[in-house]
Amino acid sequence: MSAADGNSRYVPEAPRRVSEPCEMREDASAPSAWADSAAAWIADMGEQGDYGRACVLDRPMLERIHGRRFATALDVGCGEGRFCRMLQAGGISTVGIDPTEELLRQARRRDPKGDYRIGRAEAFGFPDRSFDLVVSYLTLIDIGDIDRAVAEMARVLRPRGTLLIANLTSFGTAGADGGWQPDSDGRLHFCIDHYLDERAEWVSWRGIRIKNWHRPLCRYMTLLLGAGLTLTHFDEPAPNSGDPDTADRYRRVPWFLLMEWKKTAGRQPRG
Repeated sequence: MSAADGNSRYVPEAPRRVSEPCEMREDASAPSAWADSAAAWIADMGEQGDYGRACVLDRPMLERIHGRRFATALDVGCGEGRFCRMLQAGGISTVGIDPTEELLRQARRRDPKGDYRIGRAEAFGFPDRSFDLVVSYLTLIDIGDIDRAVAEMARVLRPRGTLLIANLTSFGTAGADGGWQPDSDGRLHFCIDHYLDERAEWVSWRGIRIKNWHRPLCRYMTLLLGAGLTLTHFDEPAPNSGDPDTADRYRRVPWFLLMEWKKTAGRQPRG
């Protein structure tokens, strides 16, 4: 059986996301856009998730979790609750937070016994040292005040707790005009521009239109190190299943990264 046979719904995606520049400042437009896009997002995710989650990230994310004896977890930006359900299936008591009520309603509908709460990454409302594991699964790009969000993730971790992050690579989010551009012979190449310039953009695909933030990798690394965390694992995972043509495109450009950070006992955040 070919890789595509096991994931027949994963055909090559529609043309790459359309990006529009927008204001860097955080305002009401970002949460409103998520509310407006919620139905399209839920339809796009389904139960399995999109290609990037189901065929690239889920496996390595779960490999970093299984067998580690995590008792409690916080899923930051849980959306419709798909990864919360996966964590709970592994015996981890999980709280999911998201600022979009429409997505949380879907999470509760699919998992009536789950713990899903309205909340923002910049201000959790949980006591210090509340969780063994904090997960940010493709959510850092959605957060405007990344300084406060990283500080909050570190704050609610218990000593020796783990922050597990999957994010779009900064190479991918720096793509110029969607990234893929034909050369004079019609061959596609991925082009990046203004890599070091932090910026916000509206991105649109398949009925979804939301605000994303591009940041160079050093921006994230500086914040995480400054929060008193220690990097213990880094990966740029390759596709492990799905349509071969889509997998080939994902192999050509480093689209995702995965990082595991540990809260070292006694190490203080940098003031």
